[in-house]
Amino acid sequence: MLEILYRDEHLIAINKPSGLLVHKSFYSGEADTYAIQELRKQIGQKVYPVHRLDRKTSGVLLFTLDKETLRMMSTQFEEKKVEKKYIAILRGWAKEEETIDYDLTNENEVTQNAVTRYRRLQTSEIDLPFLKHQTSRYCLVEAIPETGRFHQLRKHFKHILHPILGCRKHGCNKQNKLWLQTFGINKMTLHAHQLIFNHPISNERITVNATIDDDFKRVGDILNFDLSSYLE
Repeated sequence: MLEILYRDEHLIAINKPSGLLVHKSFYSGEADTYAIQELRKQIGQKVYPVHRLDRKTSGVLLFTLDKETLRMMSTQFEEKKVEKKYIAILRGWAKEEETIDYDLTNENEVTQNAVTRYRRLQTSEIDLPFLKHQTSRYCLVEAIPETGRFHQLRKHFKHILHPILGCRKHGCNKQNKLWLQTFGINKMTLHAHQLIFNHPISNERITVNATIDDDFKRVGDILNFDLSSYLE
């Protein structure tokens, strides 16, 4: 059963598990289950995804229950009136805060402007030798993408040389292999923990929060991060 975070007669939001595709996609490959199908079966009615999350990204995923609400919510996203907040664990210690303004090329080879703001929340250094270093450093960040490009956060953090731990395509595969061999973990540590928007009917400001899963918490425990605020 999918965890339902918010529901009324127009909208429904779930906490999408890592590994679940939102829908069939040429770029994401095939799967036995999809979020759209599972939610439709669970609530017994059609749902329409307002936005997307990568397959390995967990967290808040919003759907509408009718096409008119979908149109209104899509306009909010296009006009950048929706705030999406993610947490991620990065290799190394990133800056305390930064705006990454770096154009990205999408799956159709079109170059688009992409902007991400982030702030560093916590740092960690553990006794895990890596290459010429006797320890390994990591940081927990909160990231707010101001644009919604394909794999934006993953590409942007790779661009500043602080890739997301566990990300294969845009990460550090040597570091990922080290974590798999040492801890048996290959979790991509990217989670959409909060979505803030105006309700399309009532105009009420809505905040939806999604708790992290056990795998993310396990990585945080190894790094001695305080993740208590993301467990409620």
